[in-house]
Amino acid sequence: MAYDVVVIGTGPGGYVAAIKAAQLGLKVAVVEKRATLGGTCLNVGCIPSKALLHASEMFAEAGHSFDKLGIVVDAPKLDLKKMMAHKDATVKANVDGVAFLMKKNKIDVHNGTGKVLGAGKVSVTKEDGSTSEIETKNIIIATGSDVAGIPGVSVEIDEKVIISSTGALELDKVPGELVVVGGGVIGLELGSVWARLGAKVTVVEYLDTILGGMDGEVSKQFQRMLEKQGIIFKLSAKVTAVEKGDKDGATVTFEPVKGGDAETISADNVLIATGRKPYTEGLGLSEAGVELDERGRIKTDAHFSTNVKGIYAIGDVIAGPMLAHKAEDEGVAVAEIISGQKGHVNYDVIPGVVYTSPEVASVGKTEEQLKKEGIAYNAGKFPFMANGRARAMQHTDGFVKVLADKVTDRVLGVHIVGFGAGEMIHEAAVLMEFGGSAEDLGRTCHAHPTMSEAVKEAAMATFFKPIHL
Repeated sequence: MAYDVVVIGTGPGGYVAAIKAAQLGLKVAVVEKRATLGGTCLNVGCIPSKALLHASEMFAEAGHSFDKLGIVVDAPKLDLKKMMAHKDATVKANVDGVAFLMKKNKIDVHNGTGKVLGAGKVSVTKEDGSTSEIETKNIIIATGSDVAGIPGVSVEIDEKVIISSTGALELDKVPGELVVVGGGVIGLELGSVWARLGAKVTVVEYLDTILGGMDGEVSKQFQRMLEKQGIIFKLSAKVTAVEKGDKDGATVTFEPVKGGDAETISADNVLIATGRKPYTEGLGLSEAGVELDERGRIKTDAHFSTNVKGIYAIGDVIAGPMLAHKAEDEGVAVAEIISGQKGHVNYDVIPGVVYTSPEVASVGKTEEQLKKEGIAYNAGKFPFMANGRARAMQHTDGFVKVLADKVTDRVLGVHIVGFGAGEMIHEAAVLMEFGGSAEDLGRTCHAHPTMSEAVKEAAMATFFKPIHL
């Protein structure tokens, strides 16, 4: 059977592209090497990690915050097996939901490893080694990304002692000590889970700041908050070795980036969280003539098309932030383009969220970027300490920062550290999508009392003065 579209990979980019293409009347099939749909995000990434983040936050609240609210309970006891069962149930509900959507939209699912044989042809190799071929007018490569490892350092990730994010979601006991290599989003999220559950967590980061691409002020204040929670940071540290112990545990050796004596620390587990790389291995791209860039990403034009006509790519395998929602938007856009419409993604308004406690969220430019680009701007800030709802909920850590063009007042970036930041960031994203100004945001009526009033107050501080500060 010939298809209009075959999508290789069913992560957020791939399954969304497939559904959108089917909704637009195209005959669609997907190829997935996992037994379940949803890719890394639903199976071993975004969804299971958020289940553990929420559960561990509830555990910490019960142990530290209930008494102040007049809720007297015995010290909470951790049932890690039950917490993991909650995580697994959450994953199952989501992957089952995607499978249902495939049936609902009459999308054929081919289980096996996909390979591009050239324009219009995809092979599928099943677990038993048998191979079949699919003919299609268009191919969308949406194979996502894989663990990157540590540049220049050979590390054997066994997912038992030395673990990736996948292994960090499957530990059967709380580590006494956990070393996290990498101070980015994945390392901080999973490190914070195990810290709340009782592990002593040390983060080793090559850069002199955590969350490298985030606004500098946000990064510094957020680091202080995590340090108050007991997380230890070793910044400007270059890891030179990660080795398993003779009996159990592992060691991490690192040295100052600017020179100095090396240091070795031991831990029950070491989490390698140094980022991800595009997953293009075994796809047959070289044989098919599909070009890659210097970082191993698939080269595409503004319409997600590769240099081979009829072959497209989206998500983590192409340039841009490795974010599930970025891939989803690209999935919608490429399906529209293939069906003759004018799909488009605005890369200037893609929010990023770190789902720690408190959360960190941002959209648009940072102060550092604006300075580097020579753009004159005004900055307005408002702390949650001055927000009534935040006080009532005992979530006063953090602040909102709004950056607006000095001449036009158009909002160029918004950065939030605080409880629920990942939800609050979207009013900024909508505003920016329509070219709104700080005054537009500051003069929009916000319900009282809400955490979101801090966003309004920060916007007011950008063009004049906040009311409650």
